[in-house]
Amino acid sequence: MDQQLPHVVIIGAGFGGLTAAQSLKHAPVRITVIDRTNYHLFQPLLYQVAMAGLSPAEIAAPIRSVLRKQKNAAVLLAEATGIDFDEQTVNLRDEQHEEKLRFDYLVLAIGGRTSYFGHDDWEKFAPGLKDIDDAVEIRRRVLLAFEAAEKDYDPQRRRELLTFVVVGGGPTGVELAGAIAELARFVLARDFRTINPQSAEILLLEGGARILPSFPPDLSESAQHQLTELGVKVRTNAQVTNIDKNGVYLGDEMIRAATVIWGAGVRATAMTQSLGVELDRAGRVRVEPDLTIPGHRNAFAIGDMTLFLQDGKPLPGVSPVAMQMGRSVARNIQNDLAGKPYEHFRYFDKGNMATIGRKAAIAEIGKLHLSGFIAWLAWLGVHIFFLIGFRNRFAVLFNWAWSYFTYQRGARLITGRKMNLPS
Repeated sequence: MDQQLPHVVIIGAGFGGLTAAQSLKHAPVRITVIDRTNYHLFQPLLYQVAMAGLSPAEIAAPIRSVLRKQKNAAVLLAEATGIDFDEQTVNLRDEQHEEKLRFDYLVLAIGGRTSYFGHDDWEKFAPGLKDIDDAVEIRRRVLLAFEAAEKDYDPQRRRELLTFVVVGGGPTGVELAGAIAELARFVLARDFRTINPQSAEILLLEGGARILPSFPPDLSESAQHQLTELGVKVRTNAQVTNIDKNGVYLGDEMIRAATVIWGAGVRATAMTQSLGVELDRAGRVRVEPDLTIPGHRNAFAIGDMTLFLQDGKPLPGVSPVAMQMGRSVARNIQNDLAGKPYEHFRYFDKGNMATIGRKAAIAEIGKLHLSGFIAWLAWLGVHIFFLIGFRNRFAVLFNWAWSYFTYQRGARLITGRKMNLPS
């Protein structure tokens, strides 16, 4: 690449960062994409990995492979540890050394992390779902719970081992609860001799008045009905006050469960606190209308790490928002190079979907509200379309078809150096 060209540094290769890089393919710039991992992760299907429906490789693609045909883009495997806006440099660190990388334009797309609302000590008892490591750990815990129950002849302990609690009634919580129910009732039903996996109790706890509050009330009600048909017990207005090795506490009530999964909150990564700009309670950057970081005209922030108000409401932390932000930032960088003013960002909402289980989903597309099998087909089509790489699309479609017709899962592996059955 021509080293005299303006240098665009993009930190994070999620949906937003990768879209920004690809949108600058024909721009007169050189691009460096930095990420702590060497792959782009299709996060909407993480729950499928957690519930043994897909393997990690089927929802991830190497960043270098995605950008290999883009001649003006380079990829660095490193962690960004700090930013000097005055010097226009990014501090990078890998396993061997540290260095500084200069930029002319900076795009921060560092995503978010699980929020426990000030109770970080709950994390070891209730893992969240934000990356592949989380998904594999949840899969390990869920499958180990069934294995431990098969060996335990104490009825009370077996009941605890076969009780699964999902905290949070948003899309992640709903997807996980429905997937656990299907795993127990269909996939594992005939694989054990001592226990009956269909007797597993799956609880979905939501602190608010209804699950999926970002959807219209009729779709929330439909989602709850579909979960109930799968065997999930939904409890609303259930405020979690504590989580420990024994289970979940709702005030004076205790739910004894060996497996608890957290899907209740997301906050920005710790890096936002070092930027020296205004943050909201979740640590997100309050960006300007053109997505620049306040006080820094050549630095942008996009995706889950940002708070962007549109019509007085914050935009949700979903992939379509991040992708549209990435394209908007790319246009503004090209506008600046051409001497044109920045344009303000406005999100175009193409619809909202959530899957619940096999043939079960809800979808809001404009004024059209769908539920059940039709919504599930729409959800399936959208997610297959956005998977990066033909091989990934083919693998996911084949696995889903196999699971649909046979009720079998092809990724039921308990991995990890130590087995550690629940005690």
